[in-house]
Amino acid sequence: MVSLLHARDLAGCEHRLALDSAYSEMIRDRPRTPEAARRTEAAALHRDRVRDLLRAIHSDQSPNTFVTVGQGSSAQRAARTVRACQEGAQWIWNATLPIDPDRGRRGHSELLVRVDDGYLPIIVVNHRASYAAKPRRGAPAEGTAALMTSPLWGWVPTPDPHRTIRNHRRDQLRLAHLTQMLLDEGLAPTRDEPDLCGGVIGLDIDCIVVHRIGTTLPDYRSVFERRQNVAAKSVRTTPRRVSECRSCPWWEKCGPELEARRDISLVVSSGQADTLTEVGIRTVDQLARYEGPAPQSWPSNVAFDDAVVNAIAWLADVPLVRRVERPLVQRADVEVDVDMESYGEDGAYLWGTLLTDNVDRDRPVRYRPFVTWQPLPTADEARSFAEFWAWLNAERQAAHDSGKTFAAYCYSQQAENRWLLSTADRFAGIPGIPSRAAVQTFIDSSEWVDIYEAVSANFVCPQGKGLKKIAPVAGFSWRDDEAGGAASMDWYTRAVAIGTTELDLSQRDRLLAYNEDDVCATKVLREWMDGDWADPDLARRVPYQDELLTLRRRSQARRTQGIEERPGADQRDGAEQ
Repeated sequence: MVSLLHARDLAGCEHRLALDSAYSEMIRDRPRTPEAARRTEAAALHRDRVRDLLRAIHSDQSPNTFVTVGQGSSAQRAARTVRACQEGAQWIWNATLPIDPDRGRRGHSELLVRVDDGYLPIIVVNHRASYAAKPRRGAPAEGTAALMTSPLWGWVPTPDPHRTIRNHRRDQLRLAHLTQMLLDEGLAPTRDEPDLCGGVIGLDIDCIVVHRIGTTLPDYRSVFERRQNVAAKSVRTTPRRVSECRSCPWWEKCGPELEARRDISLVVSSGQADTLTEVGIRTVDQLARYEGPAPQSWPSNVAFDDAVVNAIAWLADVPLVRRVERPLVQRADVEVDVDMESYGEDGAYLWGTLLTDNVDRDRPVRYRPFVTWQPLPTADEARSFAEFWAWLNAERQAAHDSGKTFAAYCYSQQAENRWLLSTADRFAGIPGIPSRAAVQTFIDSSEWVDIYEAVSANFVCPQGKGLKKIAPVAGFSWRDDEAGGAASMDWYTRAVAIGTTELDLSQRDRLLAYNEDDVCATKVLREWMDGDWADPDLARRVPYQDELLTLRRRSQARRTQGIEERPGADQRDGAEQ
C-alpha cells in the first residue's frame, strides 16, 4: 500500500516520518504544544492578510478573476478547486488538489494562478522569501541568473536586481510536489518541465518570488521515492539528534535511545556527525579517545579539538570548558544590559534595560522597561522604541561627559541588531526615531558588546550556548520555571488578547519579570566571567581545555603501552581534580 505523503513529509528528520507512519493513531490524538499552536495561528493570520490584500487588488474585476475555495472536507475543497480550474478562474485561493492514492500524493496550495491553459502553484509562507540584494561592484558574473519576481497583481515574472533569493528547501520541495500533482492531473500549463515555475509570497507581502521548478523536479522525485520507502519501512531509520529534536514529540523516545548508545550526534552537529561516521566514529567515547588528525572532510570553520573537548566534557558531565586559563570580557564604568522581546515577525514590543554604575556605588541598579501593550503590529511600537533610544543615548552621553567609560550588552546581538535596524527603517521620519545610519554606527561601535560572542571566545559549551544553558553555571536562575522564548510568545498572546485569546493582564507582569531576569542574567554572567579564576574551586568546576586534552594524550600514550582503562575514566578523573 502506497503511503499518502504531504509536502511537509519530504523535509526534516526521516526517523520522525518513520515513527509518524508506524504510529499514525498517536499522531491523530497528539495535542499541539503551545509553541506549535502559536506558529499555526501566526501563519493563519499572515495568510489572511495576503488573501485580503489580493482580494482587494482584484475587487474591481470580474467575479471569476479571484475565486476563493471555501471551507469543507478535503474532498469538497478539491472538487471546488477542479471546478474553478475548469471554469478558467485566474486566481484560486485556498486550492486543494485531489488526493492521488495511487501515487501517494496529497497537497494544498494557497494560490493557483492561471498561465496559458494551465495553473502554477503559489504558496504563502510566514518567513522571508527574499532579501535586499547587496550592492554589487561591476557587472554580474557571466551565467549568473538574476532573481525573478512578479508583482502581486499579476503573473509577470521579471528579473529583479534589487533582491536576492532566500533558498528554503521546504518551500522548493513543496512547490515541486504541487507542480508534480498539477502535471499528474493535467492542470499544468505545459509538460515541458524546464519551463515550469512556481511562486512564493513571503513575510513582506511585497512581491511573488519566482522559482524555476523544472530544475527541482528530479531531486524532488528522488526524495519522494525515498520518503515513500521510509514510510513503508523499506528503509530502516535510526534516531539522530538534529535541530528539530528540540520541538519533536518523539524526543522522549529518541533521546534515551541516543544516550544509551552514546551516539556521536549528542555532542556535534548533524553534518559533523555524518563526517565522523564516515571514518568510523559513531560514539562519544570513540571521539573522546580519537588519536588521529581531523577527518579530511571536517568543516574548516570548526576546530576539531572543540568536538573532542565536547565529547570529553559530555563523559565527565561538565557543562562548560575554558578555552583560556583566564576568560576575558569587556567591562565599563557604566554598563547597560539590554534585552528585546518581539512577537514573531510583527515587531518588538519590549526593550528591557538594566543600568549598573560601577563607579557610583550609591546609584541603584535599576531595571527599566520600554514597552507597548498595544497588539503588534502597531504604530505605538515607534513610541516605545524612541523612548528606549533616547534614554540609552542620554545615559551614554552622560557617562562620556563625566569621564566614565560606557558599554551596552546583549546576549546574541543578531536579534537585537535586526530589530534596531528594522524599527528605524519602518518608522523612519517619526519624531524620536533615529536614522538607520545612527543605529548602524552604534552597532559598529566598541560600546555595543555581545556576551554570546564573549562566551564563544572563552568557552567550549558542550550543552549549548543559549543563555538559559550558560547563566546557571554562573549561579543565576530564572524566577519562572517556564521561562523561555517559546513560552513568552504564548504569554504575549494572552497579555494583549491576540486573535480569540482572552485578555490576561497578569501575563504582562510575567513578561516583564522574564525580561528583567534575562538582563540580570547577562550582568551576572559577565561579572562571573570577570571573576577570580585563581580560585581553585572555580577553576575545577570549569576545567581548562588544554588540561583535558593533555589527559587525553596521556591516556592515548598509556593505551599504546597496553594499559587497559575503563571508558571515560581519564575524563571523569580530570574533571574531579
